[in-house]
Amino acid sequence: MRLRSRNTPIPTIDLIPMLTVMMGVLAFFVVLAVSLGSEQLIEIQLPPESSDPPPAEPIVADPFIVEVDSQGQRLLNQQPIEAEQLNAEIQAYLARSPENTVYLLPSQELPYETVMQFLGEMRAVGGDRVSLAIEEP
Repeated sequence: MRLRSRNTPIPTIDLIPMLTVMMGVLAFFVVLAVSLGSEQLIEIQLPPESSDPPPAEPIVADPFIVEVDSQGQRLLNQQPIEAEQLNAEIQAYLARSPENTVYLLPSQELPYETVMQFLGEMRAVGGDRVSLAIEEP
């Protein structure tokens, strides 16, 4: 029995397609990491965890409550008010009573982004003395 010898070249592995795929995957993750890191945040102070109930805040005689209805209309004492006039009213109230807080009471139908935008606008005027309020059923 005789074996035939073949003169076949040694196969080579082409690394270019594998490197192209790896660079594509790397580019995907770089773009994903950059896009997730560019979100803006609003600083919110959460109460500390404790088993004791929080002390009750004193009831203010005339609270300053700004309501926002489901269409995005700002209301002060159930009357529509423009943004510039509302900013002036907030500044006057906070100057008159330095220990009180301004409350934003949004409609539950409003999107979260809209509520945070209103809260950010009010905090630009009133600083940390502006707070988000919710209605209890």
